[in-house]
Amino acid sequence: MGARAVLIAAVASGQGKTTVTAALARKLARAGRRVRVFKCGPDFIDPMILGRASGAPVESLDLWMVGRERCHQLLAQAAEDVDDILIEGVMGLYDGTPSAADLAREFRVPVLAVIDAGAMAQTAGALVHGLRDYGPVNMAGVIANRVGSAGHAAMVKASLRDIPLFAALPKQARSLPERHLGLVLPDEVAGVDAILDELADQLAFDEAAWDTLPPVQFDTPAPASPILPALAGKTVAIARDQAFVFVYAANLAVLHQLGASIVHFSPLADEPVPEQADAVYLPGGYPELHAPRLAQAHSWRASIRAAHADGVPILAECGGMMALADTLDDGAGQWPMAGLLPGHVVVQKRLAGLGAQAMPAVQGIVRGHTFHYSRLETDAPAACHTTKHPSGAEGEAVYRIGSLTASYFHGYFPSNPAAVAALFSRSQP
Repeated sequence: MGARAVLIAAVASGQGKTTVTAALARKLARAGRRVRVFKCGPDFIDPMILGRASGAPVESLDLWMVGRERCHQLLAQAAEDVDDILIEGVMGLYDGTPSAADLAREFRVPVLAVIDAGAMAQTAGALVHGLRDYGPVNMAGVIANRVGSAGHAAMVKASLRDIPLFAALPKQARSLPERHLGLVLPDEVAGVDAILDELADQLAFDEAAWDTLPPVQFDTPAPASPILPALAGKTVAIARDQAFVFVYAANLAVLHQLGASIVHFSPLADEPVPEQADAVYLPGGYPELHAPRLAQAHSWRASIRAAHADGVPILAECGGMMALADTLDDGAGQWPMAGLLPGHVVVQKRLAGLGAQAMPAVQGIVRGHTFHYSRLETDAPAACHTTKHPSGAEGEAVYRIGSLTASYFHGYFPSNPAAVAALFSRSQP
């Protein structure tokens, strides 16, 4: 099974990887090609943008968090269904353990380098050759971002020598806005589809050169291990609105495979926890952007307290945990939250947590990550701590208060479905 595939990488964050990947995905999709986009490493927002650009869901690929076998299964399945596979890298090509380069080498996927050429010309060639040879990796070609003119693009192309320039993208009059956890959510951007279409139109793309890329062949993967329906007959209520948006699609798939029914509700709309809920999942998001509305959501706050008092299992991740503290200080005021976790959340400008981590459980570790700008000030004792990968150092605190499990840690459910089932069961150890 094979398909044209590239890993789109750069020397660092901020070079325009997501913009270029979105522009290329939209351009290929509008040309009638079947496109599947993946995101290397843990991320919630970029996949939303890339899914909007390509018209298909975007999954994460990561040799540690997702695991080699699941990455293999996802890529092999995509290769059966589509013409083109785009994998957006994370940070710089060689950053992290494992890195995007490790993923590319593991599955023999060539690299397409994004170069911010806005303040350089011939030096682009030195940069790209260094990226290729350091690993080394199979360098398929280059997309030059923020190019000033056709002459500028020609200088960049000449500097690349034996590496082709696949496309150039000019400096953008309109771009995708950012905030403290990355890009702004696509549904919050007025005219996001028009921006994506403009980017695709502006991308000067050598389709003939693209068509010369040989397909990447993926071996037939081993079948996935069966998941026992440990939550059969159970209903998991998941908070979903603009304050609670950071959920891996793979997490929802695991809950379904465990046999659970899923219902959604909106704390922002002051919707109470659904009466049929056997468990509650409060994922991450941006409660700090909606603190005044959450403070006025009296039905929601009363219902989550009642569910907790009744022993309903509650898993609260990052933003979900923030909404369960006594108060949340967003910088403009201190707002009352649900009060299940004693303490106060303070949003700060400095990054407070970032990186791959693992949470211990009786059934083994749950892999995932953390990324937050707030801190929790609490006297509540931690039941345990996550472990940072690859250092093994102590990571995020995990709090267990009655039926509540809360942490800044975001779990990737496919890494340990049995542990996930226990988290959503009244009988959890």
